[in-house]
Amino acid sequence: MFFGVGGETPVSRSDERSESGPQMSTIHESAAVETATKAEEQQVINTLVLAFGSDPMMRWFYPSPNDYMEHFPEFARIYGGKAFERGTAHTLHDFAAAALWLPPGVHPDEDALVALFQDALPEERLAHAFSVMEQLETYHPTEPYWHLPLIGVGPTQQRRGYGSALMEHALETCDREGELAYLESSNPLNISLYVRHGFEILGVIQEGAMPPLIPMVRTPQE
Repeated sequence: MFFGVGGETPVSRSDERSESGPQMSTIHESAAVETATKAEEQQVINTLVLAFGSDPMMRWFYPSPNDYMEHFPEFARIYGGKAFERGTAHTLHDFAAAALWLPPGVHPDEDALVALFQDALPEERLAHAFSVMEQLETYHPTEPYWHLPLIGVGPTQQRRGYGSALMEHALETCDREGELAYLESSNPLNISLYVRHGFEILGVIQEGAMPPLIPMVRTPQE
């Protein structure tokens, strides 16, 4: 999941791929989701850095490994870091996966995000980033919603159901409180996962050669 989104993205988002097979079901059922504290922020960020290392959109913005390693951690903190303050940063299995959720009314620091992009992106990509941010505004729900800026599973921990476990844990809250969930997928390979959890595609945003960004929303379920 990605921009201010949300996510993101970006949802990120860099989540696991197809989840099938008996082994996966067993692991998923035993995965205990925990709340990550502010003191554990760096460990969560490390997980997301690994998870988004092959994300199409993130690597389009930061194609150089050095640029990615330098700037993505700060992006993650700006875009989803308020989750640590709100008690809505989730992880499991010794930080094998992580999700940063922002509750209704809580948003990323847009000024800090703009400053980061201005510092880190070349002019052409910067123009695309600002255009995407403007377009995303038209997709944000008008009623209260939970925003998933970032969710990711470490590369060696994928296909074990961890992404689904994190998603279900948070969506239980959305359903209980009768509120929407919103994300922006920066990786088309993750769309099927989000659809299985009740998300619907709102549209597709694409600028030039940039990979598509797909905003999605989920209505509360009984």
